[in-house]
Amino acid sequence: MAIYFFQEDLSFELPKKLKTKQWLNKIARGEGFQIRNLNFIFCSDEYLYHINSEYLSHHTYTDIITFDHRETEKHLEGDIYISIERVKENANHQKENFLTEVKRVMSHGLFHLCGYGDKSTSEKKTMRAKEAQALETFQAL
Repeated sequence: MAIYFFQEDLSFELPKKLKTKQWLNKIARGEGFQIRNLNFIFCSDEYLYHINSEYLSHHTYTDIITFDHRETEKHLEGDIYISIERVKENANHQKENFLTEVKRVMSHGLFHLCGYGDKSTSEKKTMRAKEAQALETFQAL
């Protein structure tokens, strides 16, 4: 099982990488999954906008895009692109700590790979509860 952190077109160094990997693995196991290969790619708004336009035909800015590459039901494999610029903006708007918001968005992508959606009101409520629980888990590690 492998979790990797990359950066594209900006400089961002995720702190506490080992703890973050342990946390992500714990979340996945709690949902009944094992992480096989998970890539987090931290990038700019423009980089993610280009991906959103090219691959999803969405011409909007977003904080995260998750691509599921799994080959088996219970093994997670995927690429999670996160706009650091968008996360900073969201953190400021919500008066949240930037690194806490980064972790929230990372867990959001992982929960998408676990099958959770966020389109309907009930899905959004469930996703927010999962994210809050994940942040508590990180603090407890």
